Amino acid sequence: MAKVSPGEFIRQVRTEASKVVWPSRQETIRTAIMVMIMASILALFFLAVDSLFSTIVQFLLGLLA
Repeated sequence: MAKVSPGEFIRQVRTEASKVVWPSRQETIRTAIMVMIMASILALFFLAVDSLFSTIVQFLLGLLA
């Protein structure tokens, strides 16, 4: 790997940073809403799975008592 001078490195960073395309406000809001919806769905799913396993374990422990 070739060594680059600090000045050249800064120029390369500025060039690459100028290529970045930032999302619009509408895209950011839409993405945030989708993340919240998916997180809520996953939370409900894991709540259901955890409750099911808890019920099964309680039933099995009840058989031992």
